[in-house]
Amino acid sequence: MALNKTKPTAVSVTAFVKALAEPTKQADAKALIGLMKRATGESPKMWGPSIIGFGTHHYKYESGREGDTVLVGFSPRKPATVLYGLIGSESAKLLLAKLGQHTTGKGCLYIKRLSDVDPKVLEQLIAASVAAKRAQQTPG
Repeated sequence: MALNKTKPTAVSVTAFVKALAEPTKQADAKALIGLMKRATGESPKMWGPSIIGFGTHHYKYESGREGDTVLVGFSPRKPATVLYGLIGSESAKLLLAKLGQHTTGKGCLYIKRLSDVDPKVLEQLIAASVAAKRAQQTPG
């Protein structure tokens, strides 16, 4: 069975954010850290070389594959900031309609600039996703 390649690292989140070349990406990353920290109650950790993650979520697919990933997280990439773990809940569709300028992929949300979206709706989206995932978790 394949193992997840993206795992928590000891890299400093602060150093990673400071190393971002674009001032807008730095500011957006700092703001997203605040939003996600409030929503999760978790401190940020680097996952792999470029994902800032908050908390962990254990998943298990019908195929039997299972593992741990970020509860929610993001990666400030050059073309867009990629947000992970936000679009799987039932309430996500309604909130995405109110979010502002964004695109989605199979499981990711993409925003070019944080100023393109409504921060209150984004915070609701993060909180809804976190609540839905925590409700799914089974003690084990």
